[in-house]
Amino acid sequence: MFLLFFVLAQGVIDDVDVVNSTDLIEKSEAVHTIVQAPPTQIYTRDRANDAGGGIVVFWKKSEDDGAGRESVIEYHIYRGTEADGDFELVGTAKAGDTSYTDITTRDGTPYYYQVKAFDGEQHSSAAVSEAAYSSAQWFHTGRISMLIATILISTFVVWFINKAKRGHELYIRPIAGLEAVDDAVGRATEMGKPIMYVPGILDMDNIQTIASMIILGRVARKAAEYETAILVPCTRSIVMSAAQEMVKEAYLEAGRPDAYDADKIQYLTDDQFGYAAGVDGMLLREKPGAIFYLGGFYAESLILAETGHSTGAIQIAGTAQPSQLPFFVTACDYTLIGEEMFAASAYLSKEPLLLGGLKGQDWGKAIIIFLILVGVLLVTLGFTDVIGWLSTGQ
Repeated sequence: MFLLFFVLAQGVIDDVDVVNSTDLIEKSEAVHTIVQAPPTQIYTRDRANDAGGGIVVFWKKSEDDGAGRESVIEYHIYRGTEADGDFELVGTAKAGDTSYTDITTRDGTPYYYQVKAFDGEQHSSAAVSEAAYSSAQWFHTGRISMLIATILISTFVVWFINKAKRGHELYIRPIAGLEAVDDAVGRATEMGKPIMYVPGILDMDNIQTIASMIILGRVARKAAEYETAILVPCTRSIVMSAAQEMVKEAYLEAGRPDAYDADKIQYLTDDQFGYAAGVDGMLLREKPGAIFYLGGFYAESLILAETGHSTGAIQIAGTAQPSQLPFFVTACDYTLIGEEMFAASAYLSKEPLLLGGLKGQDWGKAIIIFLILVGVLLVTLGFTDVIGWLSTGQ
């Protein structure tokens, strides 16, 4: 009797297990057939402030993104050229993202997009966006601040040029190195020694060399007036040709074309330290009374300046190379620092066009610095919306 009861009870338990197992399988299959809620409100926009080739796709994230029964792990973005045609995967976005930028488009071509939620196994359904086109923008709205700065500087430059043309005297801060040019040439003349002018080691495609040629014209004119020889050793053949023309024109303006000697302006070598050795040899042989180092210099600057200092000559240097300025300041009597050398043409010639440009740029820079200070104050006081609009245009 007991054995019969045990067999019947075991059969009931097995039947229950089978029923429970079947229910679990059905529930599991039901779970895996659940499809994630799709992203909605899909729309597109041409990417702003670019040169073309970019479209931004936006969507409202899926309701199952981080909160549903099957959490979304990423979004897949598909693209096609026809609304009812084939779509290809062009990119993915992380869960929680609501936009994607497609930078592989061609301007003028219509594109349609689909965004599907993905849980690692299956995709949601997706609607098709409206046709989108990419194009280039004429103006970068994030550069409004640069536009304002350009307008300000241009306005000041034009105003000061007109003011100089009307005969108004424009004040330019005295530059000691340029004021000493006449004294240096006069000293060499009194001592009966030549002048040495070193235009640097860079070619004529460098702005420092161009500025150096302008100053050379002024120095050569003074040398012609005082009947003092001027030596110009060059490390570039084109620089030598330009220097010869500058010096020749200076002698013509001074009324002494017969005193011009093209052999005094010579090419040494393109090698950096070979040129430094050649110039040092000339310094020790010729013993010039005044030496000018104006242009682009590198490691040879201290070698030249020390040798020139040992000759007892007055030395005037100028360069825009920050790493070489300390050597010139130490070994030379006067040093033109950066922009001072570039301003030499306006300072020495007193030409209204150059003076107006120089003065206008200085005032423009002053206004920009003032605006920066105002911006810092606005940010400090919490007016960040104004600064955001000026910097990004949005």
